[in-house]
Amino acid sequence: MKVVRPKKHLGQHFLRDTEASQQIVELLSLHGDYKNVLEIGPGMGVLTQFLLPNSTYQTHAVELDSESVRYLKVHFPALEDRVIEGDFLQMNLNNATFSSQGPFAIIGNFPYNISSQILFKVLENRDLIPEVVCMLQREVAQRIAAPPGKKDYGILSVLLQAFYTIEYIFTLPPESFDPPPKVHSGVIRLKRNEVKQLDCDEKRFKLVVKTAFNQRRKTLRNALKPLGVVFEHPLLDLRAERLSVSDFVELTKLTTPLPAS
Repeated sequence: MKVVRPKKHLGQHFLRDTEASQQIVELLSLHGDYKNVLEIGPGMGVLTQFLLPNSTYQTHAVELDSESVRYLKVHFPALEDRVIEGDFLQMNLNNATFSSQGPFAIIGNFPYNISSQILFKVLENRDLIPEVVCMLQREVAQRIAAPPGKKDYGILSVLLQAFYTIEYIFTLPPESFDPPPKVHSGVIRLKRNEVKQLDCDEKRFKLVVKTAFNQRRKTLRNALKPLGVVFEHPLLDLRAERLSVSDFVELTKLTTPLPAS
């Protein structure tokens, strides 16, 4: 079904494949027994139309584009008082109406150019967000879901997999969108794992991971030299992409924690 759409904003490409839209919504598993779902960037409501009939949770939406907000309020009156016109990246999620009943899931076709920023914000608020179902540029989605040893495995993979179990579900071609992007898109699902906090200094963990992957062609013994690593450990003979989350935790514990800020 083709409809007249608001102008493209923030790199958004609107999904027009309604069958795929329904499949994406059905990926929500109610993991964590949450009461609310927040849709990021609903646009013309292609996902929203399948979210609203589900009485298990209440759907909320945040949308930056004012034209899309007006469209949603007219065509989805049940959503009218639960559409927030604003920037998800600037929101205080602890004070939001959709978090007043506790944890909430996130779903959306994320704008390509801010998808990583959205996921870093999810990571910062992980105790509030037990599940995320999202569509991203395929290469980014593959990177997030990649296991150790794969060439796509990187900083975002490690930081997100430390707290979420991640599945790559399916790929959508450019013609599924309006306007068609120049790349394929990938749908992934993140479910919060059982890790409440890392068994190491988390700030130091992030620094170790980022430093390791910034020189990923080098062994960790050389890549981590900027951190003043002087200990000996078998993991230092490997490159960053070979290490699991637990390996990075182990390395972090052998380094000096950052001072409290």
